[in-house]
Amino acid sequence: MENILKIDKIEKYYGNKGSLTKAVDNISFDVNTGEFVAIMGASGSGKTTLLNLISTIDKVTSGHIYVADSDITKLKGNDLNKFRREELGFIFQDFNLLDTLTAYENIALALSIQNVSASQIDKRIKKVAGDLGITSVLKKYPYQMSGGQKQRVASARAIITDPKLILADEPTGALDSKSSKMLLESFNYLNSEKKATILMVTHDAFTASYASRVIFIKDGKIFNEIHKGKNTRKEFFDKIIDVVTLLGGDLNDAL
Repeated sequence: MENILKIDKIEKYYGNKGSLTKAVDNISFDVNTGEFVAIMGASGSGKTTLLNLISTIDKVTSGHIYVADSDITKLKGNDLNKFRREELGFIFQDFNLLDTLTAYENIALALSIQNVSASQIDKRIKKVAGDLGITSVLKKYPYQMSGGQKQRVASARAIITDPKLILADEPTGALDSKSSKMLLESFNYLNSEKKATILMVTHDAFTASYASRVIFIKDGKIFNEIHKGKNTRKEFFDKIIDVVTLLGGDLNDAL
């Protein structure tokens, strides 16, 4: 399979020579086109820093990150803005919807920036809204929606531009169990039917069990990696719990 993401020996240090903190310590891995990969780790393990480096929110200290063979660690200015706008979709834990815009307008914004015609915007929004089950809230403002609806609107906004890579940072962190399950089923649909490539950071084993592969981070390094393969989601969940136990984490605390 073709690699969409290649992480090559990246490191991220904070501080100075007298007090250096290694947030990411010589990490390398690949993600294939159409994969759904979860990254798990305790608070402070480096998983969110890793996601920030891939999303170009933060810069690597050393190493390289390639998205579709382009070294994004070297992008600057307009090229960097173009990459963020066209190649990446980002789903935040706190939704990051604009309160003064309806769901429809929030989703349309990314396409408007790309100068897509109004008729095409309308067609694409109606399609993605149907896929994610949010047609009924398109005319509503964020304050009129449930947490689950807001997160699915945020997901629609992230995928509407057909990005090469969707990054999700604790996407179920602010949701109740029912909304979490609906969102994760939506992710499964995007991954299996739309062939979307998803890289998701989560502390939750149930959430991670929806992925096809889980990478575990500890102290800024890769601790372990497991694949779902032909396991059921329940069997994969049990395998995740086994690794969490090895990590020494407490699911009700750090993991």
